[in-house]
Amino acid sequence: MTLPRSPRTLLTTIALLALTAPRAHAQLGAGDGFLFRVPSVRLALSGGFASPSAQSDIYDFLTEELTLERRDFASAGFSLSAAIRVAPRVDLGLSSSYAGRSAGSESRDFTGEDDLPIVQTTSLDRATVMATARLSLRSPGRSIGQYAWIPNRVVPYIGGGAGTVWYRLRQSGEFVDQETLDIFEDRFESKGWSLGATGFGGADVSLSPRFGLTMEGRYLWSRASMNGDFSTFNKIDLSGYDASIGVFVRF
Repeated sequence: MTLPRSPRTLLTTIALLALTAPRAHAQLGAGDGFLFRVPSVRLALSGGFASPSAQSDIYDFLTEELTLERRDFASAGFSLSAAIRVAPRVDLGLSSSYAGRSAGSESRDFTGEDDLPIVQTTSLDRATVMATARLSLRSPGRSIGQYAWIPNRVVPYIGGGAGTVWYRLRQSGEFVDQETLDIFEDRFESKGWSLGATGFGGADVSLSPRFGLTMEGRYLWSRASMNGDFSTFNKIDLSGYDASIGVFVRF
């Protein structure tokens, strides 16, 4: 599946930062269990499970007419984030995420003249670009003397943010004309951008002074206008829960 230009560009930019920034800041160095200065940048890559709430009339229509369930829109999800320390426990950052899935289905009420099912495929893709603020609930680490900084093993955090949300809903396959009952093949699509907000909480687990694991739960609030072949429907619900685990590097 193809990401929209802005989220795809951001994902690429953050990934390049993750590869090049440690070398650019190699002079910071790391000692035996400590860094030589307080880290100011955090990069993270995570993967997990994304579950849309699916509470709008387009989902009602799809689940009533076709053999789809709301849980069929849940999928794997991926995210990249970069943050800068602006206070001892506060980070400001930018994140991008993507989740998408295709599901096969059949018409619930009709079959073909050959008694075979009328089949189609429905896909939903979501991507976000968010500005975020994060508050650590305990100090990420402590300074020893003038040059040594030792990370705390586990650091829980909470945060939130706002930004843009992109979606694309597609259907292709066989369908039934409700007036003539004729069976036809076609492809339908709606896509666009909307505003959104997010709230999250999780914990960082340090494996070394520079690297660690991160675990997070997140909720997205967003609705977007439908267009194209689905323009007669109300706004699509893009809200939902995400749960992820990943790795981070700080420097």
